[in-house]
Amino acid sequence: MGSISITQLLVIAVIVVLLFGTKKLRTLGSDLGASIKDFKKAIGDETPPPTQTAEKSSLDDAHFTAKPITDKPPEVKTEDPQKKEQV
Repeated sequence: MGSISITQLLVIAVIVVLLFGTKKLRTLGSDLGASIKDFKKAIGDETPPPTQTAEKSSLDDAHFTAKPITDKPPEVKTEDPQKKEQV
């Protein structure tokens, strides 16, 4: 109840196209796209551009050397039974 199905959305889209026409909807879409583009540009202007040193340091952090894999099993530590009893 309350959810809109695909067929209902298609009927609404057909009614909107019949009421406004394709030309008006096309100009409305292009105006909306231009305003969103301008808004994103205005938001991006407020932040300062990153410096070259920040880019270089982030690139340096990404490089690493792989350690060779050895065939030795890891050492298993065993505890003294006397130390367990003391606790």
